[in-house]
Amino acid sequence: MQVSILGIGWLGLPLAQSLLQKGFTVKGSVTSAEKLELLRQYNIIPFQVSLTANTVEGDVANFLSKSDVLIINIPPKLRNADSENFTDKIKALIPYIEQSGIEKVLFVSSISVYGEKNAGIVTEETTPFPDTESGKQLLETEKLLSENKKFKTTLLRFAGLIGGERHPVYHLAGKENLPNANTPVNLIDRNDCVAVIEKIIEKNTWGETFNAASTEHPTRKEYYTKKAKELNLTAPTFLTDDKKEGKIISSEKITSVLGHLFNNL
Repeated sequence: MQVSILGIGWLGLPLAQSLLQKGFTVKGSVTSAEKLELLRQYNIIPFQVSLTANTVEGDVANFLSKSDVLIINIPPKLRNADSENFTDKIKALIPYIEQSGIEKVLFVSSISVYGEKNAGIVTEETTPFPDTESGKQLLETEKLLSENKKFKTTLLRFAGLIGGERHPVYHLAGKENLPNANTPVNLIDRNDCVAVIEKIIEKNTWGETFNAASTEHPTRKEYYTKKAKELNLTAPTFLTDDKKEGKIISSEKITSVLGHLFNNL
């Protein structure tokens, strides 16, 4: 089976490596020519592809050609890097997907499609009310892809991404009087991200929406105090009178449908 991954980076690279180990052929895209050699070193078929609001730059036709699955994995920093509408970028890509004959698309989205109104337990049946512009554009993009009849799209809404050297505690360490002490954390480890994507492909689970977060949801105060201690960092302090409820992202559907058990935070 051949997979095209649009966006080889912090998540896309280990995903590609894992798929290659399982016998997949992997095409990968990066936005700069300097990174093409890195992909070759990992036996990923390299392409330079960039999305704009009006067109797709690069050899996108060959990037998509003969692939069974397209994984759209554009990092948050690129989704929010400029004033161009992210939905318009995907809109420019869609004709190429249609022409390629790809029938299965996995869109890496985010729980940012849920906003303050989405308090309490949040499942895939919860109607999203995004607060941020990026969350609104993600939701609009989800709709654009999932309503296209030329291919089946599975939407994968990841919680806050952690793994390797990436962890919010490094940013929070030593800070004082942080808000939302008692709200639950919604995080997911990169290894879980890779495993969930692979199980969607292996189990041929298309046309679905999945929320993906660790099943552990300690409070922000509990979790970041503990993590700071583990990493020998100065623990942050939190306001004590915070009563905000927050939300808990449920991954029960992933556990029941895909059979994935999440790593501990």
